[in-house]
Amino acid sequence: MVTINEVAQRAGVSASTVSHVLNKTRPVNQDTRERVERAVEELGYRRSAVARTLAGGKSNTIGLVISGLSNAYFGPLLAAIERGVTAAGYVLVIGDSHDEATMERRVVESLLDRHVDGLLVAPSPGFLESSANVVAQAGTPLVAIDRSIDVDCDQVVPENRLATQELTEHLLWHGHRRIAVMSGLPGLDSTEERRAGYIDALERRGLSVDPDLIAVADSGSEQARAATAKLFSAPDRPGALLTLNNAMTIGALRGLKDVGLEVPRDVALVAYDDFEWSDLFEPGLTAVAQDIDAMGALAVERLLARINGDTEPAQTHVIATDFRLRSSCGCPS
Repeated sequence: MVTINEVAQRAGVSASTVSHVLNKTRPVNQDTRERVERAVEELGYRRSAVARTLAGGKSNTIGLVISGLSNAYFGPLLAAIERGVTAAGYVLVIGDSHDEATMERRVVESLLDRHVDGLLVAPSPGFLESSANVVAQAGTPLVAIDRSIDVDCDQVVPENRLATQELTEHLLWHGHRRIAVMSGLPGLDSTEERRAGYIDALERRGLSVDPDLIAVADSGSEQARAATAKLFSAPDRPGALLTLNNAMTIGALRGLKDVGLEVPRDVALVAYDDFEWSDLFEPGLTAVAQDIDAMGALAVERLLARINGDTEPAQTHVIATDFRLRSSCGCPS
C-alpha cells in the first residue's frame, strides 16, 4: 500500500505539501504541484489508502462492480448480496461496468476514492489489464463473483462446463445432431467454460463440431435475436438450440418468432440460466438454474472475512447448478 510519505519522498516535498495539493487546501506553485501529481500517478497512490491507516478508518461500505444491471439475472444476485451486506452492518455502493474495461476502471477508482472496505466484482473481459493493479495497489480486499479471473483473490462462481454439457447431452438424447449454440461475450471465463461443455458433449458422442453452428451473440438479447433469425432461416437450419444466458434466451425466442418457428414443434430449446417465471408459460423452459442466493451470500461472507483480517490462501468456490426439465426441449409437459 503506497503511503503519503512515499509520494512526498518521490516528489521531494513534505507530506503536508502533498496533502495540500491533493485537497486543494493551500496554493502550491505549479512546478511543485506537477511533481506531486506525477509522483501520485507513478506510484498509483490513492487517498483511500490514508483512510485505512487511520485508527477506526473503516467506512462500513462495500463496493459492488457489476455489468448489465437491467439483466434479469443480476436483480436476484444484487438482492442476495445486499441482504448479506446489510445484515453485517455495511452499506452497499454499486457501479455498472457495462462489461467495458475503461468504464470498469472508472467505477473501481470511484469506489476506492470513497474508501470502501472491500470490493465485490463481476469482472469484465478486460479487468486483468485495466483494474487489477489499481485494486492491488490500494490493498483493498477483493472477491470475484459470477466470473473467475486470474487474480489471487477469493472467487465465487457457478458450475458452467458440466452444466452445459448436461444440457447438450439432453438434446442429443432427443436425437438432435445439428445443435446450434448462442455463445456469450468473448473473453469471459464463463463464456469459454459453457461453450466447452457444449463441445465436450458432442465429442463424447463422436460428433464433429460445426463452427457454423456456434453463434457469438455477446451475451446480449438483440445480438441473439439477429443471430438466431439468421441461423434458423437457412435451408439446412439446426433442429435444436442451446442458449448460454437468459438475455440470449429472450433474444433467441424473439428470433425464432421472427422466422415463424415454434418451440418445441420446430426447434428444441434449452438454456443456461433459469427465470423465476419459466414454468408459467407453455412450453416451459428446460434450463440450468444457478443458486444465486448461495452465490451472493458466500461472496459476502468471504469478503467480510478478508476485511476482518482472514489471511488464509485464496480459494475458488464453485456453486452447483440445478437441471430443470420442462417441455421446450420436446419432453412432455
